Amino acid sequence: MKKAFLISVFCLLLGHAWVQAAPAPFQLWQSKLTGRYLCSQHKPGEGWVWHAGPFDNAGCRPR
Repeated sequence: MKKAFLISVFCLLLGHAWVQAAPAPFQLWQSKLTGRYLCSQHKPGEGWVWHAGPFDNAGCRPR
């Protein structure tokens, strides 16, 4: 009985943390090779440098 109670409490706490999770912010990246810009939530690779951010939309525009 005690084990079932602890498991249920753990599941509730885990679910609570999952509900509060937020998406990653968008960043504006610039290509070292071509100079083009890309808006992404994660670094696209080694050939890209951070240019601006964080933004809360996929267009990398301020609200």
